[in-house]
Amino acid sequence: MTRPVTVGVDGFPESRAAADWAAREALLREAPLRVVHADEWPRIPAVPPVDREEHQRWADTVLDEASGALRRRYPELAVSSRRQAGRAAAVLAVEAADSQMLVLGSRGRGAVEGFLVGSVGTAAVGLTDTPVVLVRPPGTSRGEPPEPRPSREAVAGRDVVVGVDIHENADAVLAFAFDEAARRGCGVRAVHGWSLPFAFSYAPRLDPGVRQEVADGVAGALAERLRPWRGLYPSVKAEERVLVGAPAEQVLYEAGDADLVVVGRRIRRAPVGGHLGHVAHAVLHHATAPVAVIAHD
Repeated sequence: MTRPVTVGVDGFPESRAAADWAAREALLREAPLRVVHADEWPRIPAVPPVDREEHQRWADTVLDEASGALRRRYPELAVSSRRQAGRAAAVLAVEAADSQMLVLGSRGRGAVEGFLVGSVGTAAVGLTDTPVVLVRPPGTSRGEPPEPRPSREAVAGRDVVVGVDIHENADAVLAFAFDEAARRGCGVRAVHGWSLPFAFSYAPRLDPGVRQEVADGVAGALAERLRPWRGLYPSVKAEERVLVGAPAEQVLYEAGDADLVVVGRRIRRAPVGGHLGHVAHAVLHHATAPVAVIAHD
């Protein structure tokens, strides 16, 4: 049985945009869509008080309206829905466990704020090893993206942009990026930002060839990372972007016209939950395109 694409909804525009994106993704994957609402009863009594039955009726209405709209818009898509009681991040992580992907809405003010309370979206990312995609609604204030490079050539189409750390195992991240590009019929732009170690910061002044030698080595390492995936996905045009500067900043520059941005998150087993690295954190806060976070060892 094909695993579903799961989307969390809460009645706000962000989750409606996420649900629409998830429906299209499910069609691309020929998978069913599962619509989930986390029915989280406030731990601190609300003022004015909220009747529990009324709250549950509201939750059912949110779920019914979201799933009903999707069935009407995508009649060829198998849509199921469920309301689960519990803390939102934990509910979403449980629902993600048997899913191909978890899709969540991202608040449109330049930061990931999640569902129902504060940073639930961010917490859910750290609680599951399933790929999580954060989607912003169109036409909202989403923070100012970095200015594009004046010298950058126009890119035909909208690529999948993937941040690659050549010093870590990037197979899971690249597998997801190439698979998504193949489904969309677009290319992959693999981005790696680098800078000279501080100990060698004087070297270019003494020998201008040092920087170029290091850059060639970094480019070669990135090309080697991409080599097996180019073989597995010959129809996907893959481009390496080896750029001087902070990795998060370079991914954000390249992400300005992306169809999807893919970043990795190292799996760290800890009592306090998962860890979101600084690159993934920055991209989630500032990228305007949907962002997929892929857990890897």
